[in-house]
Amino acid sequence: MKLAVSTLGMPGEGLGRAIEIAAGHGCQGLELRLHPDTGVHAGLGPEERRAVRERVEQAGLEIAALAGYVGICEPGPDEPVIEALLADLRLAADLDAPAVRVFPRGGDPAVGARRLKAVSGTAAALGRRVFVETHDSMATGAAVAGLLAEAACPETTGAIWDLLHPWRHGESLTATLTALGPYLAYVQVKDAVSAQDTTPVPMGAGSVPLTEAGELLRGAGYDGWVSLEWERTWYPQVAPVEEILPGAADWVRRFTA
Repeated sequence: MKLAVSTLGMPGEGLGRAIEIAAGHGCQGLELRLHPDTGVHAGLGPEERRAVRERVEQAGLEIAALAGYVGICEPGPDEPVIEALLADLRLAADLDAPAVRVFPRGGDPAVGARRLKAVSGTAAALGRRVFVETHDSMATGAAVAGLLAEAACPETTGAIWDLLHPWRHGESLTATLTALGPYLAYVQVKDAVSAQDTTPVPMGAGSVPLTEAGELLRGAGYDGWVSLEWERTWYPQVAPVEEILPGAADWVRRFTA
């Protein structure tokens, strides 16, 4: 497994500082949150995109994924959702990021499947993928797997297993991994106080069954990205991500076959 860190854990920090933190704490990659506050978003011009890519590469890092905010199942017309996702995919190609994260933001898999199919040709031409996170209306592995099965474009789609959300919605880790099966493409790791109180805490200090998750991933032969999603943007009172990364690095080393 390869360790990345999300810039969600670095509110107010620029790309340079994010690179410094990742490179200085054993990370091989960065998960770049797409938002004006981070300086990385689809509105960047060609020179700005080139500069982002070069700065990351010069630090010896990879961009593990772009953390976008498109709601693939969001109610409403398809066209705005498709256009926003296509813009993020073009950004991913320019930055040499392998994939763009999307959220469900709705519970109808037919809607999301239709939109994933609509962008699949462009995604394939760009050599990029769309990763659907276990989140909000489709927080379980079973729900995301159902969406991706209906989309039926495995070459350009995949699943992100956020270890917190399926578990706090009552799905066992074994059930999540079994459901995601061949769709699993990316893992976000974190710990929290409890299933009811999702305040972030250092790895191993909370209630998320991280040891079981690591053993399952190792047993399944998972060798992809594991990104520390330290949600300091939403919980500004928690410790800086630099204090949490050593625990995430230890977890990855422990469960890398």
